Amino acid sequence: MTTETRVAILESVGMAMPYSKTKPLSIKSAELDYPGPDEVLVKILAAGICHSDLSVINGDRPRPTPMVLGHEAVGEVVKTGSNVSDLKNGVRVALVFVPSCGHCDFCSGGRPALCEPAFRASMKGTLLSGGVRIRVAGKPVLHHLGVSCFADFAVCHRRSLIPISPKTEPVVQAVFGCAVLTGCGSIIRTAKLDIGERVGIVGLGGVGLAALLGARASGAGLIIAIDSDDSKKEISMQLGADFFFNSLDPESSPKIRDLTNGGVEIAAEFAGVMPALEFALGITRRGGRTVSASLPNPSDRLSVPVAALVAEERSLLGSYVGSSIPSRDLPAYLSLHESGRLPVEKLITGTIRLNEINFGMQRLAEGKAVRQIVQFK
Repeated sequence: MTTETRVAILESVGMAMPYSKTKPLSIKSAELDYPGPDEVLVKILAAGICHSDLSVINGDRPRPTPMVLGHEAVGEVVKTGSNVSDLKNGVRVALVFVPSCGHCDFCSGGRPALCEPAFRASMKGTLLSGGVRIRVAGKPVLHHLGVSCFADFAVCHRRSLIPISPKTEPVVQAVFGCAVLTGCGSIIRTAKLDIGERVGIVGLGGVGLAALLGARASGAGLIIAIDSDDSKKEISMQLGADFFFNSLDPESSPKIRDLTNGGVEIAAEFAGVMPALEFALGITRRGGRTVSASLPNPSDRLSVPVAALVAEERSLLGSYVGSSIPSRDLPAYLSLHESGRLPVEKLITGTIRLNEINFGMQRLAEGKAVRQIVQFK
């Protein structure tokens, strides 16, 4: 048996902009096989457009094609496969893009973001089970990060789903599976912010601004927002930044070091380009932590003075999914939002429909949107 659905398919990478005209994503009718063992059929309610989707389109994150994109969403359980007994039809779920297996060395050690079976499945474009459940004209189409939520329905592995409360609107909940987990987690889990520490946020897209919110909610003493686009100043100050600096201004880095008497304890970079990471390193104080949660082109390289890492006891940390345990952290961040301490709704630029997805990608590529949400309900 199958489920009919619309899907946004990427058939080849590297298509030229503007995407609103070249339309790298095609909206097509597809069939979803019913969920196999440990799998779930989900009706998508809302899905966020993230820079990681854009990075697959432009080739910065190589993935096999054809593939249905989308990895940040919230939905509702429609049907469960065998072995799934803890999710019932109608339950609200957040979709997360690392379906931790629960038993590899990393999962057993409390680091599910590094799950080895999930990594292998992601690179192949399959579900955690190894299966492919999407077909167009009878031919298989691959899954993006086990989610593929730019669609009316998706089949996901049970470990890609976190049951959540339906109290909050789906349009808001959609950003928790990536932007919030990654942004907040990079500050709270990876950098392990101590109350009163000063934080610099480099790159003010959806994930960077979520990190800013996480820093404020966790007791940062001072938050400095940094971006190459002055238009990001207003929203960063609204979300709780104390200062804003333009990274293209050659005086910004020394001004930040003067302002903080040598640099911030935590500098977190979310832009995905080497100049931004170099800027973050330059504003980190001796003994501080520099975190990168972006995904630049795999060919990018960084030159670091190793002597400074040693003599100044600096730390350079990578953060994937915010070093999170999604089943623990995502409900916790939702609770913070419900109490008013994590106003992520302010990250949402607007809503679009699935047939407008290429226009949304172009706005994201031009830096004209923070988080656009594809709304299905």
